[in-house]
Amino acid sequence: RPAMGARSGPGGRPGGFRPSRPPGPPPTTEQIDALAKKERVPARIAKGELEGKMKCRIWKKLHREEAGRFDQAYALMEKHPTLPLAEAFGVIQSGMSVDDFTARRARAKKKEEVKVARSAVTAELVDGWIAALIAAKTELTVVLAERTALDVITKVEPVAFQLERSGRLEKLQVVALAARALWEKLSAGLTREPKLAQKPAQVARQPAKRPVSDPRPFLEHVGQRVELVLRNGLTLGLPLHGVGPFDLLVGESAEALVFVPLHAIVQWKALEG
Repeated sequence: RPAMGARSGPGGRPGGFRPSRPPGPPPTTEQIDALAKKERVPARIAKGELEGKMKCRIWKKLHREEAGRFDQAYALMEKHPTLPLAEAFGVIQSGMSVDDFTARRARAKKKEEVKVARSAVTAELVDGWIAALIAAKTELTVVLAERTALDVITKVEPVAFQLERSGRLEKLQVVALAARALWEKLSAGLTREPKLAQKPAQVARQPAKRPVSDPRPFLEHVGQRVELVLRNGLTLGLPLHGVGPFDLLVGESAEALVFVPLHAIVQWKALEG
């Protein structure tokens, strides 16, 4: 019997303290996940019960609204066993189907991967090459999907080139750039993929949907010959001179380079020898 004035807690225990957890190893992640799944509660609540704290059934009574959301999420996971709990909540909150939500998440993940990939490669070499063309007012062959143009770059914008005669040209339209004299020499020996020559591949606005958007795989092949099949069918087989976040420089020497944007490549491979 507690002394006069002492307050009794739950179960008549003085001070309201729960008995300490029985000695033993802490609950494992597997035990916590199993109980959380069985009771359809957050992992923290399952962990608490295993540690001798509030039981899951009590938590569900005290937090009916939140418990209802977890019940929905776990029910969805039973229908789709590969669906993680966080994504199950995302499906419920979005009102989308599981397939549509998963596809959207995959696109978002790919978009972030492209952003990370680009940030891992410096633009210094490619930007310096273009700056030299501008400074020298070099006449260029600008290769587009179905034609070529002769012009001079006067300025570079984030998504476009300013040309002396043609005005503003969106970068996505460019398949390749090279000094006029160099391209005239190279083009005679280039082959074309017939189907692409007849109908050039379109460039997706979203980088994640393009055949090539990650520059990092090219880095290990700098100095080696690579074969690039471009979206208008042109096939270049030249040494890889440099890699930028968005573009490549290929050519037999530093004085004879061709600029190829990643968006213009539909497939590529490293060549032996």
